[in-house]
Amino acid sequence: EVQLVESGGGLVQAGGFLRLSCAASGFTFDDYAVGWFRQAPGKEREGVSCISSNDRSAHYADSVKGRFTIFSENAKNTVYLQMNSLKPEDTAVYYCAARANLPYGTLSIYEYDYWGQGTQVTVSS
Repeated sequence: EVQLVESGGGLVQAGGFLRLSCAASGFTFDDYAVGWFRQAPGKEREGVSCISSNDRSAHYADSVKGRFTIFSENAKNTVYLQMNSLKPEDTAVYYCAARANLPYGTLSIYEYDYWGQGTQVTVSS
């Protein structure tokens, strides 16, 4: 059974940092693209960052470029999202998602098959 489990969320002040983890199981990890998405109350889910299935190249939403970094540790079947210089507008539930054989790194939520349950990130002013 495919499982994605997020962790690492919490409450931080603006300008602070968090590292989110996505632990994957039940599939061949390095054959899958993995992305991070977020959803704030009353807003649509949006793509934040992803790594492709072929070369693990990274892609970022414009709103987080220069602040967030996505990286994987394939031996642990884990993808991380390092979030620096956090802003109140980063407050959301953050979700990990995966899709097999996606080499071009899309941030479209519709391209991903498997989703975790999310972890809450709250950034105070």
